[in-house]
Amino acid sequence: MSESDTPTPTDFSLPSELPPTLPAMALLRGVLLPGTVAPYNVGRGASLSALDHASAGLVLIVPQAEATREPAASDLLGTATLARVLKDQRRNGGRVVVTQGLARVRIEAFTSSSPHFEARYTVLEEAWPETPAAVALQASLVDAVRETGAVLGEPGRVRALLDLFQGDPRLLDAVAGALQLDDDVARELLVTTDVQLRGERVLARLLAAREIEQARRDLRERVASGARDKQREAFLRQQLDAIRKELGDGEDDETGRLRARFDDRDLPEEVAEAVHKELDRLDRLPNGSPERTGVVDWLTRVADLPWGSFSASDTDFDALEAALDDSHFGLEDVKRQVLEHLSVRKLAGSGHADVLLLVGPPGVGKTSIGQAIAEATGRKLVRVALGGVRDEAELRGHRRTYIGARPGRVVEGFRRAGTMDPVVLLDEVDKVTRGVLGDPSAALLEILDPEQNHAFVDHYLEVPFDLSRALFVATANDLSTIPGPLRDRMEVIEISGYTPAEKRTIARRHLLGKAAEAAGLEVEDVHLDDEVLDAVIAGWTREAGVRQLQRTLGRLYRAAAVDKARGRLEAPLTIRVEDLPRHLKRRPFRDERHEGPTRAGIATGLAWTPVGGDVLTVEASATPGKGALVLTGQLGDVMKESARAALTFVLSHLEALHLGGGLGDRDVHIHVPAGAIPKDGPSAGVTMFTALASLLSGRAVRGDTAMTGEATLSGRVLPVGGIKAKVLAAHRRGLTRVILPRGNAPDLEEVPEDVRGELEVVLVDHMQEVLEAALVAETDPVEGPEDARPLSEAGPHA
Repeated sequence: MSESDTPTPTDFSLPSELPPTLPAMALLRGVLLPGTVAPYNVGRGASLSALDHASAGLVLIVPQAEATREPAASDLLGTATLARVLKDQRRNGGRVVVTQGLARVRIEAFTSSSPHFEARYTVLEEAWPETPAAVALQASLVDAVRETGAVLGEPGRVRALLDLFQGDPRLLDAVAGALQLDDDVARELLVTTDVQLRGERVLARLLAAREIEQARRDLRERVASGARDKQREAFLRQQLDAIRKELGDGEDDETGRLRARFDDRDLPEEVAEAVHKELDRLDRLPNGSPERTGVVDWLTRVADLPWGSFSASDTDFDALEAALDDSHFGLEDVKRQVLEHLSVRKLAGSGHADVLLLVGPPGVGKTSIGQAIAEATGRKLVRVALGGVRDEAELRGHRRTYIGARPGRVVEGFRRAGTMDPVVLLDEVDKVTRGVLGDPSAALLEILDPEQNHAFVDHYLEVPFDLSRALFVATANDLSTIPGPLRDRMEVIEISGYTPAEKRTIARRHLLGKAAEAAGLEVEDVHLDDEVLDAVIAGWTREAGVRQLQRTLGRLYRAAAVDKARGRLEAPLTIRVEDLPRHLKRRPFRDERHEGPTRAGIATGLAWTPVGGDVLTVEASATPGKGALVLTGQLGDVMKESARAALTFVLSHLEALHLGGGLGDRDVHIHVPAGAIPKDGPSAGVTMFTALASLLSGRAVRGDTAMTGEATLSGRVLPVGGIKAKVLAAHRRGLTRVILPRGNAPDLEEVPEDVRGELEVVLVDHMQEVLEAALVAETDPVEGPEDARPLSEAGPHA
């Protein structure tokens, strides 16, 4: 029976007399609420029996709590609907009945379960509470019913509901029935005997239904409008195609231009196949289609790539060497390795030489060397900044399925260069970090691998692109942060830094000209003698490179530019050493030369940092305690282990080292100043050992001596890295002696000859040799208080 066949009675009143018990018909699905009319297909025997025994057409409709074909009394809800059977028709071995919900009842007990359920019940008297909240709720419900007629049915039916149940709580059930709620929701409303709570729930459902209906209307309107627009566009396109055929135009101008661009390109077979496939697809796509825009963009980018275009000529190595000498002073070893690298590429072909990796502190000329290589070889330069890159798609490209997709930085660089063999400068490769969007260093493995990069597939292009003809040059500050597999694909060239004499020469040849040009002056407008340059280098800069020196010289030229702009600069501005504080403000760095012995327990060490070598001090002191070791100065795990190893060796060899009676009832405190800066590494082991030995013996460490090296528990001194940078740092600080592991002797060849000539280098294999070279003689006077004496002789407060 359809809903249109369902009668719509207007009388929902209860009979004047009701029998004490009535047959109960269990509902497997659906809920009959008071004030509603619903048809049901009845086929179960118990339900048919209940209908046959209905008294005056009255029956209890009880929803099942559990969906079972043969329910027990425990499977039925305790709340039911007293219903009147309006129509009973036999059909196909079963019956179709139309029931009218009259009232909500509470099942007191089931008096029989066979052949059907018979139940004793109580009719629940319901009325709206006489409270302001209840009155407001009734008014809101009536307004919502009137405004939501399309959801509840025909307008006439809505008016009938309001007239029939005016002031009657059964209006709530009638509205809920019209909303066609899920069975679980309808059962919840049936068992809710609190009228106001039931009203709030029905109102919430009604308002939600109204919002959904409004959304449906809007969606239908948009879909209909879009369909009309598409029909109109299709009609106009048919008209346009007909006009083109009449005029003899085979295809639109855009497709023709793209085809023409590919006609004279020597594309690889796989690329040409993909291009022709996309061109054919473009012919079938309508103008204005988002998909067409993506295809046009892809074809345009592929056409922009320099397929088969090369710029490099035969390399003139004499000219290349002269160009590198002209652009970079010093760095002879670096220049030699660059020439060797390019020679291998010329003789063995592209892809047979490793990628150059220039490692060194900021400002030493790593990036400018890459630029000089490009200029000297006649290649275009592509700079790919990798600092802070954490998305693999930045290098591999974004897939075309994404809005705003584009090729990766490497392929985009080739497009800008317009050649297949540029110099690709991968700047700050050590700053690449792994993020949630992938590991960019993994993409670099393929880009830099000569066995793979001849067919590099960018995610956007999805066709092979040959990177093997390019010359890749990478730069980094810290080699330790580069993953091992990536580092293995590159030839490392270390640039440690410049000596003061080299910086002075670089300033004369390069920096003064750049500073003058930036200030709008000539170099001759400011006169700086060598003494002034040396004072600027020593007092206003402390760096391995020359970047800060260039900025400082720029300030001097800008001071002259101010005078010239005011018409006061008639002759060259001569700047003397005593004039520097006036132009450059306070001198930030002072000479920190260690002259003469210091107090016992202090040793000078050498350290390597990403910005060059540095000098650090290790201080050891004793306090009353129980022989514990205290470490401060923000030391890393490796440095802490070096300190413990040094203390263990010292205490186990007191007699052999002539260090007195040990700690006794004292603690040892080792501190490395500059506590805000993290420090780590094994190369401070020798320095910590020396500081401890100095503390225990009461003999100070020579003030002109610095040291580096890893110390073992057996007293051996092992080689460490960064020797050139460390030695240059010692030289900058005015130290004249350095103690190094003998295993680092070959590294001294990298130190400039003039620096080696001014330093006394002591090579050692064992800690005993370190003490002999570092500690002052026992007869030499030692500065400091009583605690400078050996611990075995010091008083109780040493």
